[in-house]
Amino acid sequence: MITVSNLSKSYKGVQVLNIENLDIPKGQSFGLVGNNGAGKTTFFSLLLDLIQPTTGHIKSKGILVNESEDWKPFTSSFIDESFLIGYLTPEEYFYFIGELRGQNKSDVDNLLAQFEDFFHDEILGKKKYLRDLSKGNQKKAGIVATLIGNPEVIILDEPFANLDPTTQIRLKQILKDLAQKQGVTVLVSSHDLIHVTEVCERIVVLEKGDIVKDLATSEATLKELEAHFTSASFG
Repeated sequence: MITVSNLSKSYKGVQVLNIENLDIPKGQSFGLVGNNGAGKTTFFSLLLDLIQPTTGHIKSKGILVNESEDWKPFTSSFIDESFLIGYLTPEEYFYFIGELRGQNKSDVDNLLAQFEDFFHDEILGKKKYLRDLSKGNQKKAGIVATLIGNPEVIILDEPFANLDPTTQIRLKQILKDLAQKQGVTVLVSSHDLIHVTEVCERIVVLEKGDIVKDLATSEATLKELEAHFTSASFG
């Protein structure tokens, strides 16, 4: 589904990402972990053509993401609040995204109805602009917006941050269902090792832009990751 070849990104001669090869198959729940500055957001930004690679390329479903926009109709993402349109209400934003993805209001309403418990009655019908919602509620709106239009690839940067425990639990189930039941390729970056090991069947560890671990998730994965980051902090 997603193929990375000889990908690097440098700023002013300093290399911040260097991935020789990486293949993410369709329907995989893929986790990306690493300390601040490891290159996680850089990788997602390259994957979404927000920045240009210094060398190499990423293909999504065979499409070079930095040379064509044909990957956009089947790809959805939420990186941070800048992806929202602050002067819209949540409803206006959802319908706007629906229009972009060929969904009518009824389609969008049917999807939103599935997430009433996720919204905790704090998002819809409140006559608030997105910019006036809490960080957690902005994130809920952004995440649910990624589901509009049945995307094949969903990319989420730190989706669990600023969410209360009940919402985190619900989100983990949503993400697992997307990959396991619907065959969506889900890419998640997170600082929370527990959440990412519960959600993702594969976890890649980035360190100073390089892949240092590529793990199929098992019962031992969390301890292995904790040991890695413990040694990194004291090494």
